[in-house]
Amino acid sequence: MSNLHPITISSWTLGDQCSFEERVQAAKKAGYEGIGLRAETYADALNEGLTDSDILAILEKYDMKVTEVEYIVQWAEEHRSYEQKYKEQICFHMCQLFGVRHINCGLMENYPVEQTAQKLKELCQRAGEYMIGVEPMPYSGIPDLKKAYQVVMASGCENAMIILDSWHWVRADQPYDILTKEIAKKVVSIQINDAYERPYAAPVLRDESMHDRLAPGTGAKDTAGFVRMVREAGVCQCAESSIAGSFGCFFCPKEWRKAWPRYRSIYCETKPVKGSNCKKKKSACAEAYLCNGYAEQWC
Repeated sequence: MSNLHPITISSWTLGDQCSFEERVQAAKKAGYEGIGLRAETYADALNEGLTDSDILAILEKYDMKVTEVEYIVQWAEEHRSYEQKYKEQICFHMCQLFGVRHINCGLMENYPVEQTAQKLKELCQRAGEYMIGVEPMPYSGIPDLKKAYQVVMASGCENAMIILDSWHWVRADQPYDILTKEIAKKVVSIQINDAYERPYAAPVLRDESMHDRLAPGTGAKDTAGFVRMVREAGVCQCAESSIAGSFGCFFCPKEWRKAWPRYRSIYCETKPVKGSNCKKKKSACAEAYLCNGYAEQWC
């Protein structure tokens, strides 16, 4: 297992119809090294009667780590509900419990950059030592990289970061030449998956995001181009210097989960990628997990 970047399966991928141990066991059997957990998933585990010690014991039993905590929402509201305030505190507790250093956050509501940045600043201050990863989503109030970067920088907070998802990237129709090395310094995590050629209609695009993604390399989009962009912008190197970002695959079918170890590349070691003719030495001390033969793009 990589101490820097365990390959992580999203909490959403495993759904909410299984026990906590079944969740961990399924991730382990599929070859993953880390799992993501939502606040709701953690609450489900407690509802099973598990204590924090029980949860940690199950993770140790399967040699599994929690590497991703999510999902804080409605953080830009002027008057937040007690439910959202409590959910935020649960996320902070989960980070402390599992040793996770960043929290995934989204914002469906659309506010001006200045107002959003101020509320992000307040959230980052409450988060303290933990990083807040803002995830741009085309159907949300932060639809693309441009606004995400504007908000993050305007917040003035070192722990305000950005999460990049290949599905959200292509559905926002963003080109692969806008992620600069400067912006890359603010990227804490990437998520790799694929999409159909034709998107759902705009009013139900979020439904596609939640329920109809494809495994990397099995769709119609240029996932290799996304990986190449991230690599050339230096995201791995930046993530290493600030935080161990998680590299995950959303909604992977059984055949992909069985196949992914063939495409795994240790980015900081000298051995070539299996199935690749790349012989270059990797100098950056970070571990990259590459999907469906895209190792060449990272070499």
